[in-house]
Formats: sequence, C-alpha cells, structure tokens
Amino acid sequence: MAATFLRNLAYGWSWGQAGLVALSGVLMALALPPWSLWPLAWVGLVPLWWVVLRTPQMGLATAYGLLWGLVYYGISLAWITHLHPLMWMGVPWGSSVAIALSSWLFIVFWGSVCIAVWGGAIAWAAHRWPHRRFWLVLAGTALWCALEALRNHSPLDWSPLSLTQSPNNLWIVHLSRLSGPGAITAILVATNGLLALAFSPVPKLLGSPSPSTHPPIHPSTRRPLALAAIALVLLGHTLGAILYARTEAVPTSQSISLGLIQGNVPTREKLTPQGVSQALEGYTSGYRSLVAQGVDAVVTPEGALPQLWNANTPQIAAIIRTVEQAGVPLWLGTFAPVPVEGRSQYTQTLLELRPDGQTYGRYNKVQLVPLGEYVPFEAVLDRLISRLSPLDSYLVPGASDQRFETSVGQGIVGVCYESAYSRLFRPQVGNGGEFIVTASNNDPYPVWMMKQHHGFDALRAVESDRWALRVTNTGLSGLVDNHGRTLWLGEPHIYLTHRATLDRRQTLTPYIRWGDWLTPLLLGLTLVLGWRDRR
Repeated sequence: MAATFLRNLAYGWSWGQAGLVALSGVLMALALPPWSLWPLAWVGLVPLWWVVLRTPQMGLATAYGLLWGLVYYGISLAWITHLHPLMWMGVPWGSSVAIALSSWLFIVFWGSVCIAVWGGAIAWAAHRWPHRRFWLVLAGTALWCALEALRNHSPLDWSPLSLTQSPNNLWIVHLSRLSGPGAITAILVATNGLLALAFSPVPKLLGSPSPSTHPPIHPSTRRPLALAAIALVLLGHTLGAILYARTEAVPTSQSISLGLIQGNVPTREKLTPQGVSQALEGYTSGYRSLVAQGVDAVVTPEGALPQLWNANTPQIAAIIRTVEQAGVPLWLGTFAPVPVEGRSQYTQTLLELRPDGQTYGRYNKVQLVPLGEYVPFEAVLDRLISRLSPLDSYLVPGASDQRFETSVGQGIVGVCYESAYSRLFRPQVGNGGEFIVTASNNDPYPVWMMKQHHGFDALRAVESDRWALRVTNTGLSGLVDNHGRTLWLGEPHIYLTHRATLDRRQTLTPYIRWGDWLTPLLLGLTLVLGWRDRR
C-alpha cells in the first residue's frame, strides 16, 4: 500500500505546483516579524489554494500541504537552531548541532502536519463538490481555524497566521477582541480562498500532469468572488478601526508604576558561580535605582535568579534584606518548591517578595518547554536523551486557574513562550486580572525571534483590552497599551532598567466572555450547509 501511494505521488507530483506552494510559504513567512510585510498575508495563501483545489489526488494535496508547512514554519522557526552551541553544558559539538537541528525539525514538522491535513481534506472536498465554491472557502476557513486551535492546546505552537498582522496592522488585530486570534486567521484564509477562486489561472499554468476535476470558472462567477474578497477585507478593517477608535478613560488612581530590569546575563554564564554573582549584583543595583524613581514594584525576567528558592541561602537572604530596607515589592523570577504527592518539586515561578520578607503573589509557569523543563513520554525518552535543563529534577506545571494577587492589583502573567497561548491569558483576565506582565529569558535566541515574541504580546494586549509589560533577560523588553501600540521598546543584549506606567483595566471583551466562538460557528455552518446541499 505504501509503495503504491509513493508511486502515485511520484506520478502526480508537479514541480510547477510545488514551486507555487513553496512561494506561498515564503510570502506568508515574510509577513511575520521581523520582516512584518503584513499585506503579503492577504494574498500569500492564494497559490496554496490554487494548487490544493486543482489537485485531484488527496494524497498529493496532502504532500503539497506538508511542503507549504515545511517552508513557512521552517523559515519562521529557524531561530530555534540558535540553541547551538551547548558545549557549555558538557554536550559534545556534534551532539549540540544534532539537538538544535532535531528540535527545529520536530517543531516544524508538527506544524506542517496540520497543514498537510488541511490540504488533503480540501482537495477531497473540492473533488466531491467542485461547483460549491463559496462552501469550499467556508470549509477551508473553518478547518484551518480548527487546526490552529487544536495546535494551541499542544506543547509546541508558534507562528499562527494571526501573528502576520501583529504588531503593525492593529485594525485587523482588534478583531481578536471578538473571538480571539482565530478571527484574524479566519478573515485571512477566507480572503485568500475567494481571491484564489476569482483569479484561478489556466490549469496548464499550474503544470499538473494529472487532469483536474475542478471545473473552469466562468467569468460571470469570478466577479462575485472577487467582490466578496474585497468586501471582506474592507469590512474587517472597518470593524477593526471602530474597535481601535473606542477609548475609555481610566482614572489616575487606576494607574500603577512598574520598574523592569533587563539583566542581560547569558544563560551559559548565569548558571556559573560568577554568573550568579553578576546577576545578583545587577538586579540588586537595578532594583535600588528603580526604587529611587518611585515605582510601585520592580519586575525581573524569567529565571533571573537561577537557584532553588530557599530563604536561608546567602544570595536569596541578601535579596530579602534589600527589599526589607527599600520597602518596595520585588517580583522575582526563580524556581520555587511545590508539594506534589508528599514530596517537594519545583516550578518556574514569578514570586512577589514584599518588605516584610514574605512571599505573596505567585505564578507558576503552566506551559513547560519539552525536553528543557520536562520530558514527554518520560518512561521511554528519559533514557534516550539528555535534558537541556540546569535543574537536578524535572519541573512541574502550574495550575490553569491561578491568580497573581499583588500589592498593586491582580496581574495576568505569562512566562517564557506562554505569550503564544491565548488560552492561558483568557482565564486570568476573566478572574479579575487588570494588567499583563510577561517574563522571559530569550537567551540564546536572535533579535528576530524577540520581535515575534513582541508581536504575541501585542495580540494578548488587544484581545484582552489590557496593558502589557514585557520583561526579558536579553531583550526585547517593552510596554504595549491595550490597543497594541508599542509605547516603549528596549534595546536587545544590553543591561537596562526602565520605569513604566500602566493602566489597570477591568473591562471584558467578547473573547474574554465567550472564548473562541467563531471556530465552532464556522464548523457548524460548514456541516449544516454541506448536509443541506447534499440532500
């Protein structure tokens, strides 16, 4: 069976079609930060739609979808290869390269599989119902949104289509207030699908050796499809502009002043005794400087003090004394114990340390990094791989219903790459969170990865109608208001401190109230209309 499938795939494969698919993946990747050529996302999927709709074999369309994913995710996630070098952890050079490449390829392949499923399913539908063009666009949009939502519940998710519009096309980003990032994905996929049908090329131009079962589109049909695409773009931007223009004044009493410290201590140094001393000195001096500026609290990045929390250790005791003397709370990124089944394990934690020497607010990281902070399928993989974690034991995830209660109000927290997971922020906002703080390390990754991270922060700020403060070890630290506007962005790879003023907000957007209601609606309409037309 496998041999037959491969023979059919080889027979039907067209390098012309593969080139169009690869071009589509490149165009969509260029719409992402750091290039942020966001207009390309409104036409970048058209070649993929062309090829999938004109490919009669489901397996071949699946292969084209896989190719698109390998190009798109391969480019957008290439920063993962900066894991190398790992020789400072005692990993040989060859193993270091293998770990970096295998991590990149695995995450790229996972995203690509989802697009492969989409391509195969749409080709199958187009083969069975070739005349139902608007329904095919609806089905393709619904399925893409569903696959992105599914992937967002996995440990590996990055580069959703919504990121192509953030942080620059803020009108469209505001659609996320209605139904989350899926609303942005839906309008992009639907617009590209309509354009693909309206401007479908002559089959010869696609270079397919197999005859297409998709009938040619009459010129009288192309015009409504093109007009529908234009109307969708205009409607989306108009609605987004209305949401963007809505402002609600916040009393001065609802503003808070937070200081951030970008420590700029590389991980390979931070885990040495000299690095711990450097971090302790840098964060202590930065804390005192910000206290002198009159901030309400000081925030440090993820893992700012890479030690297991123990108030009796000299370094932590020194920090506690400093906070007691200064009288201003410190939000410290560290590793804190948590009892699990009668024994202590540790979490990646943001702790609020107050002047009385006690810890109050606490957020435990929920979305742990596979292989770095825990090993999936531990019974099998633990013997095959070496962990990329500085700890002697695995971390445990935090609960999904946490509340970060602090001396200045209830915060909404994301640690490390949790900014990519809107589902982690929504319950915190619904439970009374008033402002967002994301704490990350970002070392050893390049600046263009940091810009993607900043785009996620803008998405989370807009969809929740909250101000967001980003605190990182190596950059980019920044401040984003509730409309996604970047008010301040620090330089990468330098030590810096900054005093930021944020508004505390209590509004609840439709997305916060009802979640991603659009994806189930699109899936329901696809099924209902498909069943009705079939009858």
